[in-house]
Amino acid sequence: MIIHRNLSRRRFLQGSAVAGAALAFPMVLPSRVFGANERLNIASIGCGGKGEVDTNGVADQNLVALCDVDEKVAANTFAKFPSAKRYKDYRVMLEKEAKNIDAVTVSTPDHHHAPAALRAMRMGKHVYCQKPLTHTVHEARLMRETAAQMKVATQMGNQGHSNSETRRLVELVRHGVLGNVTAVHVWTDRPIWPQGVHRPAQAQAVPATLAWDLWLGPAPDRPYNPAYAPFVWRGFWDFGTGALGDMACHCMDLAFFALDLPAPSSVSAKSSGGNEESPPKWSIIDYHFPQNGKQPALTMIWYDGGRMPPVDLVKGKEMVKNGIVLVGDKDTLYVPSYWGDGMFLSGAKTADFKDVPQSIPRAPGEFDKGHYNEWINACKGGPKAMSNFDYSGPMTETVLLGNVALRAGQPIEWDAKQLRVTNVPEANRFVKKQYRQGWGIDVA
Repeated sequence: MIIHRNLSRRRFLQGSAVAGAALAFPMVLPSRVFGANERLNIASIGCGGKGEVDTNGVADQNLVALCDVDEKVAANTFAKFPSAKRYKDYRVMLEKEAKNIDAVTVSTPDHHHAPAALRAMRMGKHVYCQKPLTHTVHEARLMRETAAQMKVATQMGNQGHSNSETRRLVELVRHGVLGNVTAVHVWTDRPIWPQGVHRPAQAQAVPATLAWDLWLGPAPDRPYNPAYAPFVWRGFWDFGTGALGDMACHCMDLAFFALDLPAPSSVSAKSSGGNEESPPKWSIIDYHFPQNGKQPALTMIWYDGGRMPPVDLVKGKEMVKNGIVLVGDKDTLYVPSYWGDGMFLSGAKTADFKDVPQSIPRAPGEFDKGHYNEWINACKGGPKAMSNFDYSGPMTETVLLGNVALRAGQPIEWDAKQLRVTNVPEANRFVKKQYRQGWGIDVA
């Protein structure tokens, strides 16, 4: 790996989790200072599907390089930015374009999030990474530590975190309008792809537009099948994180944002029954959080695959396909969506609390663009984006612990400091994973 000597400052990671990686990935602190109207030089890793959305989200900056393993899926983005250099392998792109890139967006399948983002951060590049932040709990911890060590600007792509109505609800909950919150219920209509399935028995010819080996990347080798790409990879453990990983960083966000939840002490799960290949068709997961300052102990229950909370929880309100309910001893708040304004079951309205001052900055620009603008401003030396990895890393750790409990098949007790399941040692193989040669993230 080339050490880029053109940058004036460098710093190697120290500490247990990331020290070994310093030998594999040279690290340089970002040193560029931006003028108010200067544009970032951005590279996009993953340019089709959600990657197209994310690339468009930063299109007012300077798109200098685009990377995607599938020419067909990325065709629209390639056509929109014809002057940007094109790559199939982000490792090659980051090395060749190191002098030209200030920041990257990462919008790949889950199993590539950490390998791509960590490599970029260790080169001093700012990172916007799609949700879930990572594929494993261990990767989420490493992403947070690396971002802090490298002093780069980060943001996870859970855009509801920048919704102004969500931020107003956070202010109200923090002010105490619900009283002590001791229960949270969260649900989604996902999966909308097959889960609880087995590996396809037959290999098929790889499409001419797809670089299959690069699509696999850090995952174990297997023959191509359209059951994996371009969309339904979420239903396979080697590539995705199932319904929970796909939606919890949206649907649970209000609870983490408003209540400052610590790491859970234990997690238990029941489901339709998954297997070594695929998450279950449905699950119900209980997270148990200890008391955290004035916030009392709390249980949060997750439902997916058609499972829902009790109907009487929302007192006759319509129980929509995705939502969250925060149950307090003064009032209960129901948000019938991934984010946005909600209903107080007492009949109170958000507008009734005009005496509660605004305490959280609002994202600049319209909702869909505000989440990107907040990150872009942070890259240029402004305030930190509010779903930066210091926030989204711990949330992702908690979210993905649900999958650890699902795969363990029994309740787990969690030591967050040691990043370890304490009562079911064999479950720790789901906390941290192995990587194919050439794709490791913390190899000495």
